[in-house]
Amino acid sequence: MLSFLKNVKDTVVGALIGTEQERQIAEELAAHFAPAPMAPSDLPKGMDIQISEDEMILNMGPQHPSTHGVLRLQLVTDGEVVRKVIPHIGYMHRCFEKHAESLPYEEIPPYTDRIDYLASMNQNLGFALAVEKLMGIQVPERVEYIRVIMCELNRIASHLVALGTYGLDIGAFTPFLWAFRDREKILDLLEWVSGARMLYNYIWIGGLARDLPPGWVEKAMEFIDYFEPKIDELNNLLSFNKIFIERTANVGVIDAETAINAGVTGPNLRASGVDWDLRRDEPYSIYDRFDFNIPLGVEEHGPLGSCWNRYMVRVWEMYESVKILRQALPNIPPGDVKEAIPKRVRPPKGEVYVRTESPRGEYGFYIISDGSGTPYRVKCRAPSFCNISAISEMLGEGTMVADMVAIVGSIDIVLCDIDR
Repeated sequence: MLSFLKNVKDTVVGALIGTEQERQIAEELAAHFAPAPMAPSDLPKGMDIQISEDEMILNMGPQHPSTHGVLRLQLVTDGEVVRKVIPHIGYMHRCFEKHAESLPYEEIPPYTDRIDYLASMNQNLGFALAVEKLMGIQVPERVEYIRVIMCELNRIASHLVALGTYGLDIGAFTPFLWAFRDREKILDLLEWVSGARMLYNYIWIGGLARDLPPGWVEKAMEFIDYFEPKIDELNNLLSFNKIFIERTANVGVIDAETAINAGVTGPNLRASGVDWDLRRDEPYSIYDRFDFNIPLGVEEHGPLGSCWNRYMVRVWEMYESVKILRQALPNIPPGDVKEAIPKRVRPPKGEVYVRTESPRGEYGFYIISDGSGTPYRVKCRAPSFCNISAISEMLGEGTMVADMVAIVGSIDIVLCDIDR
């Protein structure tokens, strides 16, 4: 082997020197070790795209600000018109499920933070509810109220990112600044109670990491009073802007039946007119105690299921989250938030599936317990994975390359959520 490597080295050095014979040897070596070309049938599914003479394949991403992460969209274009789109994922694989299967239950909540880092409280809650159901834990009333408050604040913060960046995608810079200005106030509240601004590890199995600090409820109410009129300002600036409506109201349309068949959930599903929200239709925690509406898409400026409808459902959902917060904040009962936290998390043998309504749609946690302190199997049903799979169904007649930016932004994906 050493002699072979020496011969190759001598050959390469000789090729650099430049004699004709040595160059010929180097070319023969290169041809010998060159990989054989792949036949179309050997290519991965989605790569063997048949195109006509007038079409070309254009890659949008994975390094592109309007894909909202490391997402690669393969576009088959005819000039500026997009004929087909194929999403390629997996660039940000987080391996959450296998990590969770090698950790004690108590150490998993910080990993759920990182599935959807824009709505970490909602992921904390989903996993905690699943383990609590498996163990038969009943948490105190105070814990239930605080959990709902945190999740709704986090929902507003997540929607502000979606709405602000969507304005930026379309070409409006000011709404982005306004949305992030108000989101910072929510992050201040969440940091005050948890110590972190994005990855909270706050909702634990059986309770909470810590109680609310003195004065927190008053500050939260101040924010609600401040924030509600700001939604009206956003609507006046962007939502009902004539140019914005024309860019989004007839673009990326997906009907209700197609959305259901594709597994689309959350605001994207409700924008198509499907009246479904787990907080109301399969209540968890104490959501059944609050009065709130489920916003649906409307045909005011175009068909149901358009980019504008998906955007507006998130705007209207912020009003409803404010409504829930106004009911929950003044009515938090006294109690110990750590009273029901088990000293040792060891669920009995069995399996459980719990789903919750996150800002991006339906989150599901499926856990199999073998009776030990480590889960035998963990599976997470992430909404962005199903939502992005429906992007090819959103292509309409005459969809342009610029419209793809509007369509992707309206889905509100998080790549860590897709790749988990």
